[in-house]
Amino acid sequence: MVAALAKVTFSVLAESRFLKRVASRYGMRQPDSFARRFIAGESVTEAILVAQTLERQGLTVSLDLLGESVASREEALRALDGYLQAIGEIERAGIGRNLSVKLSQLGLTTDRATTVDNLRRVLDAASKGEFFVRIDMEGSQYTDATLDTFETVWEIGYHNVGVVVQSTLRRSEQDIRRVNKLGARIRLVKGAYREAREVAYNRKADVDAAYVDLMTLLFREGTYPAIATHDPVMIDRAKQIAAASGVRPDAFEFQMLYGIRRDLQAALLAEGFRVRVYVPFGAEWFPYFMRRLGERPANVGFVVRSVLREKL
Repeated sequence: MVAALAKVTFSVLAESRFLKRVASRYGMRQPDSFARRFIAGESVTEAILVAQTLERQGLTVSLDLLGESVASREEALRALDGYLQAIGEIERAGIGRNLSVKLSQLGLTTDRATTVDNLRRVLDAASKGEFFVRIDMEGSQYTDATLDTFETVWEIGYHNVGVVVQSTLRRSEQDIRRVNKLGARIRLVKGAYREAREVAYNRKADVDAAYVDLMTLLFREGTYPAIATHDPVMIDRAKQIAAASGVRPDAFEFQMLYGIRRDLQAALLAEGFRVRVYVPFGAEWFPYFMRRLGERPANVGFVVRSVLREKL
């Protein structure tokens, strides 16, 4: 009941134009604002400045243009233009050429054919600049369509693309085996979406156990696994499994979100591991941030605990 009420509350807040205007004025434009700890800014220029700082620390980056679930073909085309602009700006800036995309932002909720066309345009531009593009995984209602779209572009010949799999979903082992057979790269996350028991594990212990099992599968059969977690227990297990599987530190990478557990990022770098930081940016930062909190209210406490735990 409490979780359902929180989700509704955050969803209402996310749709508030007034709060969005206020947040845009005070939450992102102030250099010391709370939001700027986790979101690079509203423009790709701001994201690039953050990325350059991270790269000077020895980290690699992936830029993430915020926005999702567009309602029309026109909105999808605007999102496409945003991705193409980001690719051009990233290339000119000379930072790492790695980009995250959401298919619902490119039209998946309106028309799959349009989505494939838009994704191909992103991948064409990315190919010319030698970018790698990661397709995010959203709620379980999009899992089949996301994997089908990914496989479609892969079979056409776009191999500069990978996909995300969530350990919270009960189906994820078969999805990983499917992608592994292609030789494509997978980013493994726990998953932030609240899902029905029929399709997902709801207990943290079960999600963690599935994460370990899926990591093991990736290290044994996968292609350059991306282990995306801020959980020190999962990080230690990843190190152990990788070593036991004969996977060198340069044959996989850890991934974290901008502003979260910077102490762990630095520690992993010092140990010789590769660490990539996802750098979110865009005008839709406020709805995105609020919806993420609403999908799993425990994220609020997690963010606060992460800040308090860091030794900056």
